[in-house]
Amino acid sequence: MLSEHTTFVVFAVLAIFAEAWIVFLAFFDPGLRYGIASKLTEPLGSQGFRTTLEAITDAKLHCGTRFEVLTNGENFYESMISAIREAERSINMECYIFKRGKIAQRFVEALAERAAAGVKVNLALDAIGSFSTSEKYLQPLLAAGGKVGWYHPLRWNTWPRLNNRTHRELLIIDGKRGFIGGAGIADHWYTGDPKHPRWRDTMLRVDGDVAISLQATFMENWLEAKGEILLGDEYFPEYRVDGEDAVMVVNSSPSAGGSTRARVLFQTLVSAAEKSICITTPYFLPDTSLRKELIRAIQRGVDVKIITPGKRSDHALTRTSSRRLYGELLQAGARIFEYRPAMIHAKILIIDSLWSVVGSTNFDNRSFGINDEVNLAASSTALAERLEQDFVSDMNASQEISLRDWQRRPVFERAHEVLGWILERQQ
Repeated sequence: MLSEHTTFVVFAVLAIFAEAWIVFLAFFDPGLRYGIASKLTEPLGSQGFRTTLEAITDAKLHCGTRFEVLTNGENFYESMISAIREAERSINMECYIFKRGKIAQRFVEALAERAAAGVKVNLALDAIGSFSTSEKYLQPLLAAGGKVGWYHPLRWNTWPRLNNRTHRELLIIDGKRGFIGGAGIADHWYTGDPKHPRWRDTMLRVDGDVAISLQATFMENWLEAKGEILLGDEYFPEYRVDGEDAVMVVNSSPSAGGSTRARVLFQTLVSAAEKSICITTPYFLPDTSLRKELIRAIQRGVDVKIITPGKRSDHALTRTSSRRLYGELLQAGARIFEYRPAMIHAKILIIDSLWSVVGSTNFDNRSFGINDEVNLAASSTALAERLEQDFVSDMNASQEISLRDWQRRPVFERAHEVLGWILERQQ
């Protein structure tokens, strides 16, 4: 019979082995393969394609939405604060990053004023992404009657979910107006400084019943952060605007089997492209399945253009990891551009000048398999055209990387890529 000491040692060794195995899988698990079983026969603009996309992403199609593309912080922050001040019944806001500073203070003041006026104000923050912001900083909002919930805070009973973060950036006003995109609340999106110019980003303002789907996405993380289910017409009113564009909100959380709705959305749209694919992403680390899908698109004549950060990237390791993957795409005929003026953080996909995706999802494993994400996908030539205007402007402010440029990258950078490869699934 084993002694108590021996039993303890055995269990301790087994626990350490299990932890080491989990860490190993986090870095080297090849991940789920995404393949298209059969080529879609329905055109991208058809009702059949819309129905298919609605079904496989488990999202509801809304027909009746007004859009406004808000380019850069000086525009989207003012629009968001203005909408907060006009709120009459409810404000729900979710942020991965809410960092104390000039713009954060303006948001706290605006939210607190509405809470004091009797508007229900709920603020959900990721406990890691907003780590530098304390409840003391948010005291004006709390004192006015607003609520704050922290998603997966650092506690003994939350460590198994520590790697899962809410990367969603949402604002919903009265269940009628919503803001979605990739920007959090921080001064580097607002003013920047002489050494670090204001980040380039895009948010989308939407009016119509699609806001209810954004509200439902918020409620999922609010329940996990605060333990409350939100009900009532102050959150879910009947509200429609005129329009014919098909719009859906695709929220995404990691499943036990490895699949996510965001990954299904991106793979499907890329596989269905017939003319053009425009990608803007701050972190371009597509897995093998998505790289092959992009190459197949090029081989059937699709024009593929990709904009990623240049030397002003906020993550040097991620940038070198990204550049390591350029080779096969450049050889196939993709055009890749690195944005020069500042860090580019916009997360946009445009397919055939018809379908657009704007949201929080990056082209990397964290977004496709680890984080909670949310995207708005729309079949709208008007929205695609507006986003393409920004894409061309960003492309003109970028340096195109040729295959020869890529082949001649410095030895030091190639050595750095090895570390990037090891950490790639966690970037």
